[in-house]
Amino acid sequence: MQATETYNDQVVRLFLLASAVWGIIGMLVGMYIAAELAWPALNFDIPFITFSKLRPDHTFGVIFGFGGSALMGTCYYSAQRTGHTRLAWGGLANFTFWGWQIICVLAMVSMPLGLTKSKEYAEPEWWIDIFTAIVWVSFGAVFFATLARRRIRHIYVSNWYYGAFIIAVGLLHIVNNLCLPVSMTKSYPIYSGAVDAMVQWWYGHNAVAFFLTAGFLGMMYYFVPRQAKQPLWSYRFSIVNFWALISIYMWAGSHHLMYTALPDWVQSVGMAFSLVLLMPSWGSAANGLLTFNGSWHRLKEDPAAKFMVLALVFYAAATFEGSMMAIKTVNSLSHYTDWTIAHVHSGSLGWVAMITIGSLYAMAPRALGRPMYSHKGMELHFWLHLSGTLIYVIAMWTAGVTEGMMWRATNPDGGLTYSFIDSLIAIKPLYMARWFGGVLIWLGMWVMAWNLWYTAADARKKIISPIPVPIPEPVAHQMPPPLPTAAA
Repeated sequence: MQATETYNDQVVRLFLLASAVWGIIGMLVGMYIAAELAWPALNFDIPFITFSKLRPDHTFGVIFGFGGSALMGTCYYSAQRTGHTRLAWGGLANFTFWGWQIICVLAMVSMPLGLTKSKEYAEPEWWIDIFTAIVWVSFGAVFFATLARRRIRHIYVSNWYYGAFIIAVGLLHIVNNLCLPVSMTKSYPIYSGAVDAMVQWWYGHNAVAFFLTAGFLGMMYYFVPRQAKQPLWSYRFSIVNFWALISIYMWAGSHHLMYTALPDWVQSVGMAFSLVLLMPSWGSAANGLLTFNGSWHRLKEDPAAKFMVLALVFYAAATFEGSMMAIKTVNSLSHYTDWTIAHVHSGSLGWVAMITIGSLYAMAPRALGRPMYSHKGMELHFWLHLSGTLIYVIAMWTAGVTEGMMWRATNPDGGLTYSFIDSLIAIKPLYMARWFGGVLIWLGMWVMAWNLWYTAADARKKIISPIPVPIPEPVAHQMPPPLPTAAA
């Protein structure tokens, strides 16, 4: 017997389509500023479109517009399925959607105008920060209220990660953005000097830790077993990795401040925790990949599965690289070079974007009530994105090592062998390659948006109104049907 109540997928579909739109916008800005680095005349001496003004728009659009919308949508989707219950407080859930979109628009309009606190990943001014906190608390309220009304006693591991992501990001946002407003357009942080830098990178790296890692691991733990069509390789291992990850990640942020005014012991603590962090990171990647044991044939026919598997490979590679770059001797070469850019984008384009795209392709047919419009379009998107990411990351790895070696090269008399301009000339072809990789990635986002738009044809006719999805009656000691019972 089935209950007459249905899942609320209206807000899920809105976040799904918004994520695709923000992906196009954020990556378009990234592609343009990459072109400005290769061909500086493209800024046309217009202050609003210089690299320094548009770069925050790129990071905000991709991280919070594209990634944030996907996280909130998949969170609402999976919480209902794993709890066999309807989303709590539907009106508040709709508020979180429209509020989040307004925040993204306000931030991306104000930052090129110079209305910014100049704190990386936290640039918007104080009045946007307050609205962000309100929307984020509302998001948390909807999620935890949905968990509270679940009809399954067990809380599936994906919800552990989503819950940690919501709590930690709220804490990070509030503490890092404490400031003294002097007008609607300007505020000053309550911290100063090295303390401000330490708080900023406690926030900045943990934005990576909890927004770009814990949240997307929640996504991975829900959708990977579904696409593999078999149980998670080890459920117990996923819980061990959860507690290890959230215990260690919080203390690694100071590795962004090697060889600065930060106390040396703080730098060493950041390095130590970054090395230990490799274990839970690789544990999660291994758990996801081993879930496909016995289902590798699905990669031939399922583009969503391809995205997920490659995302886990990039996650393992990027976390290993990050831990190694935190070692002081390695950091002395990589610091301030494009090697850091390569590392960031192997994580963001390889791990975050690919697990997001794979999850959106897995969720869309179920949330929209019909198969994806074009299977070939999904395949094309996979190869465009993978090719663009490899071109981008390899170009920046090469540029970074080239810069590091040229900057530290000295003559017998102790003078520098190369001037700074020499290093810029040497890496210019690599900047062109980076731009080309960005073009391929951006084209792939257009393919996904086109595919989702036509897949959503029926839902759009109903103005994105809910398609009835029956909620099954709970069965004692049983995981939700969409998720196979996990192996120990």
